[in-house]
Amino acid sequence: MTLTGNWSYPTAIRFGAGRISEIADACGAAGISKPLLVTDRGLAGMDITKETLDLVEASGLGRALFAEVDPNPSDSNVEAGLKVYREGGFDGVIAFGGGSGLDLAKTLAFMARQTRPIWDFEDIGDWWTRADPDGIDPIVAVPTTAGTGSEVGRASVITNSGTHEKKIIFHPKMLPSVVIADPDLTVGMPKPITAGTGLDAFAHCVEAFSSPHYHPMSQGIALEGMRLVVDNLPRAYADGTDIEARANMMSAAAMGATAFQKGLGAIHALSHPIGAHHHTHHGTTNAVFMPIVLKFNADAIRDRFDRAAPYLGIEGGFEGFRDFVDGFNDSFGIPKTLAGLGVENPDLDVLTDAAIRDPSVGGNPIEMTRENTRAMYETML
Repeated sequence: MTLTGNWSYPTAIRFGAGRISEIADACGAAGISKPLLVTDRGLAGMDITKETLDLVEASGLGRALFAEVDPNPSDSNVEAGLKVYREGGFDGVIAFGGGSGLDLAKTLAFMARQTRPIWDFEDIGDWWTRADPDGIDPIVAVPTTAGTGSEVGRASVITNSGTHEKKIIFHPKMLPSVVIADPDLTVGMPKPITAGTGLDAFAHCVEAFSSPHYHPMSQGIALEGMRLVVDNLPRAYADGTDIEARANMMSAAAMGATAFQKGLGAIHALSHPIGAHHHTHHGTTNAVFMPIVLKFNADAIRDRFDRAAPYLGIEGGFEGFRDFVDGFNDSFGIPKTLAGLGVENPDLDVLTDAAIRDPSVGGNPIEMTRENTRAMYETML
């Protein structure tokens, strides 16, 4: 282990029930006078979206909505959104929703006045320095799920519609200027979305905790994030109006995304190609892969989970944790196979090639090869 690292931590977060009432003030703090609220199609007509737009309009900031966002946002969504954004003369975005809406909104703000194509800014080496920082508009992020933590991230995941690959677009200025984390906005989430997004947060914490990279701050955040999910996801799932559980899950989501500055791993590397090719829910797909990846990484992570398990209230060290994850998934109705996700006749060669090219492989504690990666896909069929 090399004791070096480049560390950055999140932005200004206004956390608490009812704080969506501060949306206009948050826009002012970010320097936005004409925002475009960006969300997904499912949220576009919901009361929480309409009420937020009412607050924005009442403050004199106008009323504008873009919701042509796919569950796995693509470059075609970016193109359509940029047309609306540029023609409308907007000067910032309100990123509203789950991971898809947040990622698309952040990308629109990032690409607002860039002259190069989006794929020139993929998270490879120093490609982010190609962007004109003055051409990036400010972002206010308002998560309505407790999963991806994209509200505290400096990147977005966008699917290349030509190759069906998920790509990470990164720039430090993609970090939202202000976050409003209001657990009231998550109360209406259906049980499957509560489970899928919550297990996404759990996967982020598990993979960050498993990563071999040196980042003790992220390590501690990942551990506490896991505890919050273990203690609160069952409560939020059983009673969607449990605002304390919803708040703790919203915290865990932000913590997971903060922690994975330390790295992600095989769960995400395997999951990303499935989502891109078969349009599955990202968090649920992560949950499906979690047990097999824990088994794959066992030799490298056993000791650290032996120490973590008692803090999480789990007996039996690493093996007890693995058994717990199996039961945890079962309690939320998570499928055990790709077929259970609705994935039919997958092209394992295409999926394997995409997985071993995914940026997440670099954070896995066991090297992913074409052979062992394909073997995991085959097992999950």
